Amino acid sequence: MTPVGTWRSIDDQTREPKAQIVVSDHGGVLSGRIEKVLKKDAKPNALCDECTDDRKGQPVEGLEMIRGARKADGKDVWEGGRVLDPENGKDYALRLTPIEGGQKLEVRGSIGPFGRTQTWVRVK
Repeated sequence: MTPVGTWRSIDDQTREPKAQIVVSDHGGVLSGRIEKVLKKDAKPNALCDECTDDRKGQPVEGLEMIRGARKADGKDVWEGGRVLDPENGKDYALRLTPIEGGQKLEVRGSIGPFGRTQTWVRVK
């Protein structure tokens, strides 16, 4: 079970597919890019206007939204990285946990004790 692969994020409110994200492993460090925006009301060629780092003004499609996650010792959990919410430009501490035999991925973004978890679905 690994977060590496192609995932579909689901909108918390509408339960509709939001984006397709590809997570890849670079020498034990995971990164994830938005391969395709799937929201029905998405603007074509949208830029990350809310981003505040090197991703500011970059196209949302192709944007690196996961950086620096590493596998925790003895657990099927990847942490220590950061996840970006391109809709508001905020960057959160990240924890990735494959569940249901690796068919789903719990993606937790947090700031201090506060956070939220999304469940992404593996694309076959």
